[in-house]
Amino acid sequence: MEYMSASEPGPVEDLPAVAPQLRTLRRRASLTLEAAARTAGLSPAHLSRLETGQRQPSLPMLLTLARVYGTTVSELLGETVAERDAVVRAADMEPTRAGGWTYWQAGSPGRGMQSLRVHVPHGSQGDIVRVHPGEEWLYVLTGRLRLRLGDVTHVLDPGDSAHFDSLTPHRIAAAVEDGADLLFVHTLLQSPSTALCLGPTTLGVTP
Repeated sequence: MEYMSASEPGPVEDLPAVAPQLRTLRRRASLTLEAAARTAGLSPAHLSRLETGQRQPSLPMLLTLARVYGTTVSELLGETVAERDAVVRAADMEPTRAGGWTYWQAGSPGRGMQSLRVHVPHGSQGDIVRVHPGEEWLYVLTGRLRLRLGDVTHVLDPGDSAHFDSLTPHRIAAAVEDGADLLFVHTLLQSPSTALCLGPTTLGVTP
């Protein structure tokens, strides 16, 4: 029996072959096939087919396996990333605007996590509900933030934080006229379609 939801997105056909890496990274993590499959919510038979190239993993499955093996999606895909500086200086953080929000890259690109400093103005993107693979963590610096997770709305003040699964429908908006500033970290797949959980091009539906 394979623990896969019927609504799970199918495999991405243009992904590079990941089979050679999957077995190597599982063994590097000192996991048996059965243990890795159980942790990832798969059957051993399904994981074996992924490792032998008989099946291609879906995007959510890649993210899950990367977490189980303690690595990044880029490494699962066999991509080599140029050496990056560990420190990002404030002077090098150029502001970028998307969908009314302003954000500054606070981490290196191409990592398993993306770190941002974000300003959310009042009345911007408050009607966009997002659902996507990954996890998100945010910490309110100034202002007040309204965070809706599923059917529950939370109001966060400076010093408050939230950590949630991004598959939970979520909506982020400023709750005061001056807007809100926050630190924002997410673990999205490093691909053009899911590179940033901001802006009108992000998957979303209006309520």
